[in-house]
Amino acid sequence: MSGQKDAARRYFKAYEDKDRAAIEPLLADSFTFSSPQDDRISRNAYFRDCWPNSAAINGFALERLIENGSEVVVRYLLEMLDGRKMRNVELFRFEAGQIVEVDVYFGRSVEETRP
Repeated sequence: MSGQKDAARRYFKAYEDKDRAAIEPLLADSFTFSSPQDDRISRNAYFRDCWPNSAAINGFALERLIENGSEVVVRYLLEMLDGRKMRNVELFRFEAGQIVEVDVYFGRSVEETRP
């Protein structure tokens, strides 16, 4: 198993476990986070603004992990504690074994039943 893929898996597991101590060593001091709501925010801003969302997360079903050089792309199904589900994609960039950048691409909500 790739060290980078394993680190990406541990990143999501930390959210499931609400374990900030597990995610902190994965993120480089120069870490930046981007999403449709955040534009290259710093590591400190990420922990202040994004990490608290872990309290509302039930779990992740990691559907695809694709590694290309220093990057890992992860497609997943996210389930919130309130039962909502959504599919997203995240691009992780690594340097020296740590995550230096995450770009999140929000997907659509996923409904349990379809007509």
